[in-house]
Amino acid sequence: MQAGRGFRLAPRRLLLTGWPWLAVGLVLLAIRLSKGAGFSDLYAVLTRPLWPGSAQSEWLRSAQRLDQQSRLVQLEADNKRLRQMLDLREQGGRLVSAPVIARPASLWWHQLLLARGAMAGLASGDVVLAPGGLVGRIASVTPTTALVELLTDPASKVGVWVPRTGEHGLLVGTGTARPVLRFLDRDTRARAGDLVTTSPASTLLPPNVTVGVVQRLDPQGTPAPEARVQLSAPIEALDWVQVRSMAHEATP
Repeated sequence: MQAGRGFRLAPRRLLLTGWPWLAVGLVLLAIRLSKGAGFSDLYAVLTRPLWPGSAQSEWLRSAQRLDQQSRLVQLEADNKRLRQMLDLREQGGRLVSAPVIARPASLWWHQLLLARGAMAGLASGDVVLAPGGLVGRIASVTPTTALVELLTDPASKVGVWVPRTGEHGLLVGTGTARPVLRFLDRDTRARAGDLVTTSPASTLLPPNVTVGVVQRLDPQGTPAPEARVQLSAPIEALDWVQVRSMAHEATP
């Protein structure tokens, strides 16, 4: 009798001890049949409290708007620079576009190096322009590069004038962002805000190329009045320039 009862209890013990494995098998079968969709739903439900709230969503939207605005500003700046370079081309003359490839920090206001040289038709004395006006002249060339002497170099001396008053002078570099205009006459009628361009009397530069504006006047300068000039071209941040061949200008 006891042996029969033990035989009947064996399947029940087997069921009680084996049900966890049966459950695991059913779960694995369900995962296989549903391709994990059930677990994805369960994960979504359990992690829902951790999802970004309205504040986090607004931060994300603000960041996206800021990114779009910065991209728009950059595109507008690029378009403006391209339009200005096209304006330079429309002024006539032979122009060669040249990228700036080197500018030593210790000589930042003195010179820069271009990735164009004699093979591109550049020569010493050629005029270097940027959006806004004159930035300097070619000092020397190799077959593939050109060294530019900037208007801010202390060695630079350029004949200029103030068209409003007809007064001529010499623009001299100071090694800083603002060169000095030394007038030829002791009495000057120039004032802050006056336009400064290359002199029509100059034989080294094309006439009436924009240079900058008078920023501050010193009528007590010796031996003649002086003025600080704010250059119109962004000479502190140049990456491309236009070079105008003076040999071409002199050719009839």
